[in-house]
Amino acid sequence: MTKSTITAIAVAVGLTFSAGAMARTMSKHDYKTSMNSIAAEYKSDKAICESLSGNANDVCEAEAKGKEKVAKADLEARNKNTNEARYEALVAKAEADYSVAKEKCDDQAGNVKEVCLKEAKAAEIAAKADAKSQMKTSKADKKASKESTEARKEAEDTSADARHNAATDKREADYAVAKEKCDALAGGAKDGCMNEAKVHYGKM
Repeated sequence: MTKSTITAIAVAVGLTFSAGAMARTMSKHDYKTSMNSIAAEYKSDKAICESLSGNANDVCEAEAKGKEKVAKADLEARNKNTNEARYEALVAKAEADYSVAKEKCDDQAGNVKEVCLKEAKAAEIAAKADAKSQMKTSKADKKASKESTEARKEAEDTSADARHNAATDKREADYAVAKEKCDALAGGAKDGCMNEAKVHYGKM
């Protein structure tokens, strides 16, 4: 996963939480209509997948299911209008992307496939970590806006802890990717690669 992609996810996460705060809950009619539309689109997407075979079919199925899962989670987020619901929508997106990425990795073999899988997992972990960090920060800021200076200080500490935990989760996932890449090497080259990875990710 590139740094630019991670940055894009972080921006998207921030926009989801900030924009969601201004959203309104949906009417029962709009909610039901949207849910029916999601079901119809999933049925249409599945029909397209049936024309494919092999891993192309698996990827298509994963994309269709992921699209449905994300659409439902987004609908719930709009309907409930809570930080928790918006967080769940972002988690659904991360898990859907991971499911598709895993299927695409099946087109590879050996160490290339293993690296692909580790990178897919790292991307999922990064997206979830950003979502959790943003949710905690948003909730803490909301609480602080209603309370005292002490509460605002507590909110700042909570936000800092959330960002730290997110960074730790991402670093561990990236370290797993680095180790997998080193496994493609042998002898001294592999040892050097592992040592460099340990130094870079603070494992020495």
